[in-house]
Amino acid sequence: MFPVALTIAGSDNSAGAGAQADLKTMSALGVYGVTAITCVVAEVPGKVSAIQAIEPRIVAEQIRLLFEAFPIGALKTGMLYSGEIIDAVCDMLEVCLQKLPQAPPIVVDPVMVATSGDALLKGDAIARYRERLFPLATLITPNLDEVRTLLGRPVASLAEMRTAGQELVATFGRAFLIKGGHLRLDPAIDLLCTPDGAVQEFSAPFVQGISTHGTGCTYAAAITAGLAKGLALPEAVGEAKQYLANAVAHFLRWTHEGRTTDALHHFAPRP
Repeated sequence: MFPVALTIAGSDNSAGAGAQADLKTMSALGVYGVTAITCVVAEVPGKVSAIQAIEPRIVAEQIRLLFEAFPIGALKTGMLYSGEIIDAVCDMLEVCLQKLPQAPPIVVDPVMVATSGDALLKGDAIARYRERLFPLATLITPNLDEVRTLLGRPVASLAEMRTAGQELVATFGRAFLIKGGHLRLDPAIDLLCTPDGAVQEFSAPFVQGISTHGTGCTYAAAITAGLAKGLALPEAVGEAKQYLANAVAHFLRWTHEGRTTDALHHFAPRP
């Protein structure tokens, strides 16, 4: 049976992030992707100009219908935007998951700020992540800005990443993938911290000189695709890390009306 993965995420009209990036990633990795759209975002790399949230009941209805029609092998959440949408997603997931003999893995990408620096989450929603969504997660994938929001302090080194990951695991009882790209080290190192106390490193070359967005979405979607195919969590993270590194290394670039725009190459040939 062809594996199916669900992404609950925003729509990015430039197709480099959000649900569009998730679908490209899942397709490239041999998984049939389906979507529940939470927001429509007017953005291009480097700029978010408008956000229109979808009514929470419509978000929930998308999820309900998909669980009725498809054998969801894994799912991820991306941009959820508001506490109301987070509550609607959690309420519907709890209903749908209760009907299954085994709940699929859930990857939570706690999208809070765009690469451009624009806010993608209302301030009141952070508590809903902690209270409602994190307890449902198999894996949570914050970048260092999101780690700072969750812990209330900056993280500026690999050692501090390790400490932060272990603290988050102890607090929430879930696996965390602490993404170290914002340290701009070469190689770029991420840490998978799990409730059994293990900490695993995943590394790839850091690519200089490009300005793109959607790396977090793509990474989480690739992990979700691996889980939908039945990979164990460390194997899914390893496959996803290499897929993302390849998409970055073979980035696309256009020059139009004096503006240069970069994007991940989700279908780049893989070694």
